[in-house]
Amino acid sequence: MTTYTAINLVARPTGGPVGPELFEVVQKEMPTIGEGQFLVKQNHMSLDPAMFGWMSPDTESYIPPVELGEVMRSSGVGEIVESNHPDFNIGDRVMGMMGWQEYFLTDGTGLNKVTAPLPDEAILSVFALPGLTATQGLYSIGKPQKGETLVVSGAAGSVGSIVGQLAKADGLTVVGIVGSDEKADWIINELGFDGAVNYKTDDLAAKLAELTPNGIDVYFENTGGPIQHHVFERMNAHGRIAVCGLIADYPKAEPDLAPNWIPIIKKRLTIQGFTMPDHFGEVPALLAKLTPYVMKGQIKHRAHVLQGLESAMTGLNLFFTGQNKGKLIVKL
Repeated sequence: MTTYTAINLVARPTGGPVGPELFEVVQKEMPTIGEGQFLVKQNHMSLDPAMFGWMSPDTESYIPPVELGEVMRSSGVGEIVESNHPDFNIGDRVMGMMGWQEYFLTDGTGLNKVTAPLPDEAILSVFALPGLTATQGLYSIGKPQKGETLVVSGAAGSVGSIVGQLAKADGLTVVGIVGSDEKADWIINELGFDGAVNYKTDDLAAKLAELTPNGIDVYFENTGGPIQHHVFERMNAHGRIAVCGLIADYPKAEPDLAPNWIPIIKKRLTIQGFTMPDHFGEVPALLAKLTPYVMKGQIKHRAHVLQGLESAMTGLNLFFTGQNKGKLIVKL
């Protein structure tokens, strides 16, 4: 009997780091391909902060939690190795939600062909969830205008780095919030950001005031934490805040207090949370918006690649420590 490896979620996180105790590595029998189906050999798998929410027992979130005993949810890129589907051929590269497993049997629902002549790492770093999320949040909520000032937290991460580069290409002043001097150097000298705040070492209020003398028009929130309050205080009238993630609060039993709501009224701020499952129907339009920036060389990326499927079980903790440099990917 030929088998392949998969990893199931078997316990819920209780806050703080996650590890192998939450998962079970299993061997599954290779499936038989039915009519209208095809089999994908997954080559690269994405790790994303959203996974902490998917593992939680919260049934009121934007997407149902992963059921205990089921394959852990994730997106990835792979190659079709068997096909009985008229629209998907052996050798086609596809991208979509395939889970923590080496092979994925599907009828094609939710998967898209990868036609761009780019490596898997670039596809997952730019054209998959990071680029789609950045494009959706920045343009539908942030509504950036040339000459404005944008601040993005998690600026060296997969989403934040794209948000900043898109805004720079559109003529905004862009300041990134990061957690190390190395990341600050990267977003300024490689990505072209106008400035960076190291939330671990800088005087947050003073540094932010120095870098945003004209206030802040757009804030793209990826992390939460103390910096959130300082950014909020410097928002200009009619400013827009896109709330994408709050990784600083995910491991806490009780999240930190949010900023005072009174300035929302005084400054007529727009604050909106969003998640990509609400917008999967808009993927073609989002890719059409993003692709010209990529083709002009205005979007750079870097990937942090872990080796082997089982590395995912501890690799997620890099989001808490900030040790990942760029898009976090597992190579199978």
